[in-house]
Amino acid sequence: MKALVYEGVETLGVREVPNPTVGQGQSLVRIEASGICGSDMHAYLGHDDRRPAPLILGHEAAGVIEGGARDGERVTINPLVSCGTCPACQTGRDNLCPDRMIISMPPREGAFAQYVAMQGSNLIVVPDHVPLQKAALAEPLAVSWHSIRLGLTALDPGASRTALVLGGGAIGLAAALALKAQGVDDVTVAEPSNKRRTFLEDQCLVKSVPTGAGQYGIVVDAVGYAATRAAASAMAEPGGVIVHIGLGEDTGGLDIRRMTLQEVTFIGTYTYTPEDFRDTCTALFDGALGPLDWAEHRSLNDGPQAFADLRSGMVAAPKIILDPWA
Repeated sequence: MKALVYEGVETLGVREVPNPTVGQGQSLVRIEASGICGSDMHAYLGHDDRRPAPLILGHEAAGVIEGGARDGERVTINPLVSCGTCPACQTGRDNLCPDRMIISMPPREGAFAQYVAMQGSNLIVVPDHVPLQKAALAEPLAVSWHSIRLGLTALDPGASRTALVLGGGAIGLAAALALKAQGVDDVTVAEPSNKRRTFLEDQCLVKSVPTGAGQYGIVVDAVGYAATRAAASAMAEPGGVIVHIGLGEDTGGLDIRRMTLQEVTFIGTYTYTPEDFRDTCTALFDGALGPLDWAEHRSLNDGPQAFADLRSGMVAAPKIILDPWA
């Protein structure tokens, strides 16, 4: 099969590789759409030791099952595989499983390829009226859906129902959409890029500003750098919540003194539970997350250039989705 292989820092190649081996309880999925995630970019830049070269990246995908009892089913993929038996899994928190694996991390190859093998329980059927290119957005949408659910659960009933999202990439946009779908109407995205901010306003109908100002009940850090954590610390209102999704850098930024004196809650969030993923798919299929027409589509053959364009800031769209068969 054809695959986009990460071969070293800022080096990708389209290669012929062996088809995946389909194990017990797994299905072979013909990938029709696979999105480029921020974590793929981190690996591409050499910033993720969990993803050593050579490796097929990609974990935001949808396609069609080939073979077996479910042959022909259109599905979107929950790429997070857990053990199913530990205390976290037994309480529905599979994302905290100590043995969790995700495709695009060894030993699981990713979805920038024509085929991937995946456990049947991780494949969600996509209704016929939903294009697979949109169904491939389920994974990044689920990341933000999960984070917003946790943030709203922690938010004091007396706090303001206002939200600032730091970062207008796919996860930041998904967070804004999840906030609105979960009942927060006053949502602003802070995005420094003029090109991306215009795209958010015109194409996604999301309120956007160059930098945040003021106080908010919830501040979502979808970037994860010291500077954005410092901004979140300053703009979370007393009794407010900081929801931290971004993995930009490890340390720095939080104003612990202010957070303590003003009882600001900080929540780190990672991926999603199986229930969050299913709830996100339901919202996606029902149209509760909007038209989802803001992704840019390219061929997998154009994958190396797509990564380079993202690296240089040339892409206004929050997401690029690759087609392995184009």
